[in-house]
Amino acid sequence: MASSLLALLDDITTVLDDVALLSKMAAKKTSGVLGDDLALNAQQVTGVSADRELPVVWGVFKGSMLNKAILVPAALAISAWAPWLVTPLLMIGGAYLCFEGVEKLAHKWLHGPADDAHQQALSAALQDPSVDLAALEKDKIKGAIRTDFILSAEIIAITLGTVADASFMTRVLVLSGIAILMTIGVYGLVAGIVKLDDVGLWLSRKAAAWQQALGRGLLWLAPWLMKALSVAGTAAMFLVGGGILTHGAPFLHDAVHHVVVASGASGFGATVVQLLGDAVTGILAGIVVVAGVTGIQRLRHRRE
Repeated sequence: MASSLLALLDDITTVLDDVALLSKMAAKKTSGVLGDDLALNAQQVTGVSADRELPVVWGVFKGSMLNKAILVPAALAISAWAPWLVTPLLMIGGAYLCFEGVEKLAHKWLHGPADDAHQQALSAALQDPSVDLAALEKDKIKGAIRTDFILSAEIIAITLGTVADASFMTRVLVLSGIAILMTIGVYGLVAGIVKLDDVGLWLSRKAAAWQQALGRGLLWLAPWLMKALSVAGTAAMFLVGGGILTHGAPFLHDAVHHVVVASGASGFGATVVQLLGDAVTGILAGIVVVAGVTGIQRLRHRRE
């Protein structure tokens, strides 16, 4: 009896060790999506009145949890009954990350004045007292939840690829854990980011000189933090997306490996060269996908 109990405890410990290790790997691989998710969701709240920012974040958070509640069981079903789909889904997710990265970099050339006009019209609508702000707020939340569904699908697909060879229970625990932690982490940070300027303004009005200085510092930091998150998220997209593609396509993996060997680098230097190879692969793949999507869109417009 005692030996059976010890064996059970040992099995539980092994499973928990596997869950911890795989969760760490999955969190690292999904960092690109996380960085972009933070910047994108913080931008989604821009333009909402200060007293409605946190309710909007809460509304999107609930929608994101519902997205995860749909995606996690779907991912587990795929891993159980159609495991051959894991690699293609990962490749699609990696290609989408690269596409989104290039699309962000080429935003001005792909969208131009029309998109700027849309933003100006939105800002003007927010200043118009006749506009139904409640309806506008609901539209913002719905749009953010739709965007979250895509980003959540990428996170779940990348995580599924990490745990594809693990036991079913380990897959359940890792996928569920990553889904919950990522959602709480992202929207907790988003809530902090969108209120950063309010905290800065509040501190800048205090009597103490150090509080005023801190407040001014936060007001200066807020827009730069948004820009830094956007840049870091875009860079991570190419690293993560390119890494997924190089690991999923043997010829790409061999090409990057040859570059690492040819460079003569070792240790940390070899890791840097590997990351650069993944990034270049991601950028090139993104350019190809953007070119293909843009070409298809132009053909459709001509037909219309």
